[in-house]
Amino acid sequence: MSEHLTVLTIPEDRFCEVIDHLRHSFFADEPLNHAVGLCQRGEPHPDLERHCLATMKQGYSRMILSEDGTIAGVALNGTLRKGEREEAGRKLLELADEKFKTIFGLLYKVNEKVDLFEKYDVQEILECRILSVDSRFRGRGLANVLMADSIEIARRAGFKVFKADATGIFSQKVCAKHGFEMEAEIPYADLDESIRPAPPHEALKLLVKLIDQD
Repeated sequence: MSEHLTVLTIPEDRFCEVIDHLRHSFFADEPLNHAVGLCQRGEPHPDLERHCLATMKQGYSRMILSEDGTIAGVALNGTLRKGEREEAGRKLLELADEKFKTIFGLLYKVNEKVDLFEKYDVQEILECRILSVDSRFRGRGLANVLMADSIEIARRAGFKVFKADATGIFSQKVCAKHGFEMEAEIPYADLDESIRPAPPHEALKLLVKLIDQD
């Protein structure tokens, strides 16, 4: 990349650094997290961090490093097999954090609106679960770089379907730029005001990109 930035797979010895990056960016900035007050900037969140670590261990996640090795941005990509979302929903009910349950409950709800496995005749899907750029590196198009790179990772791994549960207008614009199509949505106007993200965010959208394997 230009500006001495490098894109690469997230190695296990940098998982903790990625979590620290997310604590100071995505955990506080993501629209639904911010709306419900999930956590303050820099604070840990055990349930969300376990979700991130499990995703990184699958080996499809990517990061952008600056010249001095600083993590400028990450895309946490993970696999989803038919039936796993339902099982995750059952486990979600066992957790104590009501704010976390609210957020993931909405994510599961929008995915219940369409059976992507049946629609596209697949058993496994790759999904972009988190797209995050350090505030010091924003405005340089790094989210677009991470998304393009993640699509290529999906193609190389043989996935037919790449999806994202895009909660904010900025991630939705990134997805639109790369040819994602909307499969389902939950307008934020339909949510209780106590959990409704502020404008310019308008809806939670399930977005899909079909991968050409030719």
